[in-house]
Amino acid sequence: MGRIDYFDDPAAPAINSVVPSVTVAARDDTGRILLIHKIDNGYWALPGGGHDPGESIIDTAVREVREETGITVRITGLVGTYTDPRHVMKYNDGEVRQQFSLCFHAVPLEEADAPRPDGTETKAASWIEPDDVPGLSIHPSMRLRIDHALDEQRTEPYLG
Repeated sequence: MGRIDYFDDPAAPAINSVVPSVTVAARDDTGRILLIHKIDNGYWALPGGGHDPGESIIDTAVREVREETGITVRITGLVGTYTDPRHVMKYNDGEVRQQFSLCFHAVPLEEADAPRPDGTETKAASWIEPDDVPGLSIHPSMRLRIDHALDEQRTEPYLG
């Protein structure tokens, strides 16, 4: 399903939905971060997705990373909460969603295998060196999460 992201855009359509979701900032033992190249909007992003009934939010985070990259992770902490009503996502089925996302820190359970895209939501999945992140096409709201996850000085989760 295609989507258009609006960020602090007065022309954004009116919100009609809020769906809890997750993103996961997984880092391997060399410090690389796991990113996906999304099919729906063409941006690089952290793996993640919507929370399903019957799951814990941690189960959602682990499932989404495994589905989108083939990597199994262990959640190690909270990067932050991202609920800014200025970030609106319009889907082609008419849903207009306000951002409501929890971003988690994680590590791979096994030696970092080569990630693989799922071909449905992701056209690429890669371990990326932090110094290479600025050169990637990333939506501003996702860039904020990645920057928070990579900030070694941050001691408290972001609450926004």
